[in-house]
Amino acid sequence: MPRIIACYKWVVDEAYIRTDSSPELDLEYADKKMSDYDRNAIEEAMQLYEKYGGSVAAITVGHPDDTKGVKDALSRGPEKAYFINDPSFENLEPAQTAVILADVITAKTEYDLIICGEGSSDLYAQQVGPRLAELLDIPCVTMVSKIDLAGEQLIAERKVDDGIETVSLSLPALLTVLPDINSPRIPGLRDTLAASKKPVIEIVKDELSGNFAPCLQVLASFKANMERNGQKLSDEAADIMLLLDTLQSKGLIARGVK
Repeated sequence: MPRIIACYKWVVDEAYIRTDSSPELDLEYADKKMSDYDRNAIEEAMQLYEKYGGSVAAITVGHPDDTKGVKDALSRGPEKAYFINDPSFENLEPAQTAVILADVITAKTEYDLIICGEGSSDLYAQQVGPRLAELLDIPCVTMVSKIDLAGEQLIAERKVDDGIETVSLSLPALLTVLPDINSPRIPGLRDTLAASKKPVIEIVKDELSGNFAPCLQVLASFKANMERNGQKLSDEAADIMLLLDTLQSKGLIARGVK
């Protein structure tokens, strides 16, 4: 019966990002949500629990105000949550997140399997899972699309460029799962009410022992800029030649094509 830890991240909901004339992203009024990929991680943990028994705990690193995310995670099934929080933990690098998670998982939990989303909805760096496995000195399998347990062995199918690869490994281990591994459940009112009664273990910055100083400094975040000049071209020979010359100058078609 595996003891499973599901990692998740509370991120800015892109549907609430304001678009105005400013070149910088305005996130002041943006709401937050659980990273789409981490919903799959929690759902897979719950499906394994329902099939094999054991236990499921959720864990996250974030700002103290992200308590709504903890309740959301618990409403999806885990029996308890670890909430590592500090005001300085709002925009962490993947390397920082992995060190903090490894510190808490080592000191305060017992586990057989850790499940992460393949990436996060905001950065999609795909680094936290592999980095965390390296720090914990356990095997890691990425791009997983199916999970089974056979005795003491875990069988994982992962998508690769030329097909499906089947991997067998011993526990403890860490997996990062793809979005198509399952369809996350939608919590109902009963699930939401039950989540309020589940235990939440809060860990603050002063309780951590690892070195998680940032390596990068983010100065600003800018919107993607797509400029269109709105130039209209007719089917006249001169306009067709102008279009071909423009496409060739941008490397969109081979030179010499007329």
